Amino acid sequence: MQIQLSFLGAAQNVTGSRFLLQANDVQVLIDCGFYQERQFRTRNWDPFPIPPDSIDAVLLTHAHLDHCGLLPKLVREGFAGKIHCTAATAEIAQIILLDSAHLQEEDAKFKRKRHKREGRKGKYPEVPLYTTEDARACFPLFSPIRYRKSVALGDGVEATFYDAGHVLGSSMIRVKVRRQGEERIILFSGDIGRPDRPIVCDPTIFDAADYVLIESTYGDRLHKGREDTKNMIADVINSTKKAGGNIITPSFALERSQEVLYYLNELLLAGAIPHLMVFLDSPMATRITKVFQRHRELFDDEMTKFVHQDKSPFDFPGLKMTGTTEESKSINHIKGTVMVIAGSGMCTGGRVKHHLVNNISRPQNTIMFVGYQAIGTLGRQIVEGADRVRILGQRYPVKAKVVRISGFSAHADRDELLNWLRELESPPRRVFIVHGESKNAKAFGDYVKQKTGWNVAVPAYQDQIILK
Repeated sequence: MQIQLSFLGAAQNVTGSRFLLQANDVQVLIDCGFYQERQFRTRNWDPFPIPPDSIDAVLLTHAHLDHCGLLPKLVREGFAGKIHCTAATAEIAQIILLDSAHLQEEDAKFKRKRHKREGRKGKYPEVPLYTTEDARACFPLFSPIRYRKSVALGDGVEATFYDAGHVLGSSMIRVKVRRQGEERIILFSGDIGRPDRPIVCDPTIFDAADYVLIESTYGDRLHKGREDTKNMIADVINSTKKAGGNIITPSFALERSQEVLYYLNELLLAGAIPHLMVFLDSPMATRITKVFQRHRELFDDEMTKFVHQDKSPFDFPGLKMTGTTEESKSINHIKGTVMVIAGSGMCTGGRVKHHLVNNISRPQNTIMFVGYQAIGTLGRQIVEGADRVRILGQRYPVKAKVVRISGFSAHADRDELLNWLRELESPPRRVFIVHGESKNAKAFGDYVKQKTGWNVAVPAYQDQIILK
């Protein structure tokens, strides 16, 4: 038996998730993600390494842009197979892809105008990578599948989806390959969630696999506990309100925004923070929140109990979900402390950039980061202490207080990742460390080797490895 696995993204970097599995003359792409790190974004424009029309199916772990964001390009260039994922992932991915296409169209238009005015050409093409029409062309290909149900992909190859506990509808994917009486199990972890988080269920554990691809986003550190996270949020809100400033929270539209609202509701009910105006200034996050309300079957026990009492963590006094651009702009004219939750989570686009322009240079304000910031992103520059940053073509001094709440992460930390691996009853033939900055991935790989003695590899971009 011979299986080839190609690492076409998220290899010694975090975003651009894309793995090609070739077995029994079947070609399957696991994820088709967008690169978000500035130094890797040109890869989004590169031709696919194999003809898209030769790929039999796509298996999608979840709907974050770095896992699904290149699907419109893949389809436009010839892919016509099924995109297998959970129903919630299919719904959310369609929202995210449309938003991504719209932002790319708007950014390209804005850049053309700016570059014409400045008499220069930009680093990236001044056309969108794909359009809203390209995004919509993907939608008929989505093929929803329930957790723990298998789907046949071709000669002796099948896939089964399991709850990853990362975001609503997220999956780990187990692929079985059978040939001439032999069987191999390849386990793709996707992004692994943390145990005992609000809203979603805990990550699935497995007792056997021949090969494992495991993420390592936080493979070099440990997270703070849930109560620490809530206390830090309360401190930010209370201190910023006392200073008379605003709280700007760059947040991913999927899961992170909903979790922020969940914690705010808990803090308000406990009287730990004062009532204040909170704006979820993200039409995409608002639409995704409605998907959460439609898929209550995916909630954990804590969240299920909450909604059975006819309560919603996504609705509390003072919360306003803004829709139009005019509503978003009007936030700047409100006197007194407000909290704005807006995308994108790494400040690479979206309405949060406009809120940063209006708030980042005032010392009474706080920029509160609640998610991972990839190398090369505007968010990473801010959290690493840049004195000045470029936003929408202009440079601004960073005078606002910057707070990073790492315990908010929907990614497992070093020990949680190791504990997930240790549930395997026997050592896999090989463990591949992916989805982490080079330093993090290598540190976690060394840690796994030290603790287990297993065969561990940290593949590089475009590595092709034969699985026997």
